[in-house]
Amino acid sequence: MLKEFKDFAMKGNLVDIAVGFVMGAAFNKVVASFTGGIVSPLIGLLFNADFKDLKYVIKEGVADEAGAVTGEVAVMYGEFLTNVIDFLIVAFVMFMIVKGVNAMKKKEEPAPEAPKGPSQEELLAEIRDLLKK
Repeated sequence: MLKEFKDFAMKGNLVDIAVGFVMGAAFNKVVASFTGGIVSPLIGLLFNADFKDLKYVIKEGVADEAGAVTGEVAVMYGEFLTNVIDFLIVAFVMFMIVKGVNAMKKKEEPAPEAPKGPSQEELLAEIRDLLKK
């Protein structure tokens, strides 16, 4: 059983998937920092606020003496939009990688067609000619 597990774990596809997963996780952090550090501030210039902190307040909260707001109910659409932008960037890059890998693969040559035998009419003509002899 241990040998079977070792064979399964060492198959090329499983190792490739593991490497891809680790690379994807690392790439996601790069994209998140790109979006949070570059894209969000630029978009935030349009709204005169930090893009990730944009929200629609449904119920105002109460500020205590320390300045912390409690009881606020808000829809945090800025954070959601930031995550959507992250997803779109990752999806686009993955699409381009898959497209590049598919283009690099050798195109499989079609298998040569098997030599065609005589048609049914030709076989019948041969049989007729043999019977005449």
